[in-house]
Amino acid sequence: QVQLVESGGGLVQPGGSLRLSCAASGSIFRFYTMGWYRQAPGNQRELVAAITSVGSTNYADSVKGRFTISRDNAKNTMYLQMDSLKPEDTAVYYCNIKIVALNYWGQGTQVTVSS
Repeated sequence: QVQLVESGGGLVQPGGSLRLSCAASGSIFRFYTMGWYRQAPGNQRELVAAITSVGSTNYADSVKGRFTISRDNAKNTMYLQMDSLKPEDTAVYYCNIKIVALNYWGQGTQVTVSS
């Protein structure tokens, strides 16, 4: 059973930074693409960034140049460094791994960008 646990969310002022972490159970994590998604109230869940097992990355246009996704396979952990945060980045952030046809999600961590 795959378990994902996010941490690192919180309240930050516009222009500030946060670093999210996603800890995964089991060593199977390292073989699959993982991603960060977010969902704001009234909106659909959207992909923020993804990283393959070998470290290739892609980002939503809205976060390019501000967010950086990374992973440490030895620690079974994925990260999202978020800089130059904007109020429109406010959402619940979820980490995801898709194994074969199954999607696994963490419980989410709230990020609020407000002055």
